[in-house]
Amino acid sequence: MTATSAPAPPAAPAPARARRPRRRVDWGKYVTWAVIAWLLSPIAFMIVFSFNDIKGRHNVTWQGFTLHWYADALAYPDLTQALVNSLLIALLTMVFAGLLGGLLGLALGRYTFRGQGATDLVMFSAISAPEVVMGAGLLSMFLTMNIATGFWTIVVSHVMFSVSFVAITVRARVLALDPALEEAARDLGASAWTTFRLVTLPMLAPALMAGGLIAFVLSIDDYIITTFVSGNTSTFPLWIWGTTRVGTPPQVNVMGTLIFAVGVLLAVVNAAMARRRA
Repeated sequence: MTATSAPAPPAAPAPARARRPRRRVDWGKYVTWAVIAWLLSPIAFMIVFSFNDIKGRHNVTWQGFTLHWYADALAYPDLTQALVNSLLIALLTMVFAGLLGGLLGLALGRYTFRGQGATDLVMFSAISAPEVVMGAGLLSMFLTMNIATGFWTIVVSHVMFSVSFVAITVRARVLALDPALEEAARDLGASAWTTFRLVTLPMLAPALMAGGLIAFVLSIDDYIITTFVSGNTSTFPLWIWGTTRVGTPPQVNVMGTLIFAVGVLLAVVNAAMARRRA
């Protein structure tokens, strides 16, 4: 009698092939870079055309590379004076708006007082109001008060619409401060002024610097409100607009490039100082 062999065990199923996870395309990153490139393209064209070797006043087509316009940047005295006016007005606006906005932001972030809601409403109204409406209102105010429009009316107008931006920036910083640091300074015998000068003010410095730079940029860039209250004073944007019909000289691109370079330098310095304090 022959022995029967045991049946062979069933073969184990082949392991399923692991599926590679499909790599997702991060479209958000590409869209972000596309938007940044779109926003920076006018500045790039301005910088490139500041080196354009044009033959005339119409700087719209590339004709060659030159550094001549940087050496001859002050060829137009009216343009130079307009730029000086814009820089002086912007610096004064940065100082006055920084001082008033800093104190206002400190008060709004630290204290609760009657009329705080109305103050917030006025600040955000100044930010959201159309510049045409604000310019017309400021001009009516100056004419009603028999104030001749000119350099100082521009300064006052720029401070009025810039102070809200500084106050909002400083208030956000005040709300994030650690009150224990000021309490520790007072426990160690520091007076209120010493505590503010040595503890509070250094912590507010980045916000004050950022708010001041915002006021500077808003001032030097403004055209609409300045048109209403400028009188016989010419600023950089007003001068550029006045030359668009006859042709804008390349010195405008040169000065714009220099202003942009200084702005970038100030932003980098502010970021470096904030990182060092952190």
